[in-house]
Amino acid sequence: MTSPDAPTITAAQRALAEAVTDVERHVAATGWDAPTRVFALVSTQAALAAEPELAAQLPADTVRAALDDPTHLTSVEQDELPTTAGLEDLLASIVWPDAVDGAAVVVERIVLPPSAEDEVPEDPAAALVYLENHPDRQDVRMAVGVLRDGTSWCALRTRANDSDLEVGHGPDLVPGLVEALLTTFE
Repeated sequence: MTSPDAPTITAAQRALAEAVTDVERHVAATGWDAPTRVFALVSTQAALAAEPELAAQLPADTVRAALDDPTHLTSVEQDELPTTAGLEDLLASIVWPDAVDGAAVVVERIVLPPSAEDEVPEDPAAALVYLENHPDRQDVRMAVGVLRDGTSWCALRTRANDSDLEVGHGPDLVPGLVEALLTTFE
């Protein structure tokens, strides 16, 4: 039973949450220290209508779920991402066709407690060494998904608690990344 104060999740947000969770687990299965990964999110029903042969490539439970749920999403990993100076430049270079209903990005970052952030060197190379060797560092994998209408969902996993049961979820856990991903639909 849910609390009367619990926020209501829409069908679209539930579908996005499921897609982001699946993407995060897919990336987690490959281990840590991975490059940024980007996924298009498409309506599974629309994809099956446009390409019926796709049903043979998808798991049977995915096809069944899509037949019952018009909000069901399928993720399509984007291979051969352009080489850019950073995540912001990568997202700025992406433009999605109309058939794409949403997008997800998975990135890893090093997080320090606020008390250690004041001592990060200005020099980028020295800062990286500092971050990599700090005893209180936390490695975090962030999976963020958005739909064209602004709906968002995030999943966060730390290396210290690397378990599917220890992944944090919510609509706005990484607001800056949500906003940056939404710009790919402008």
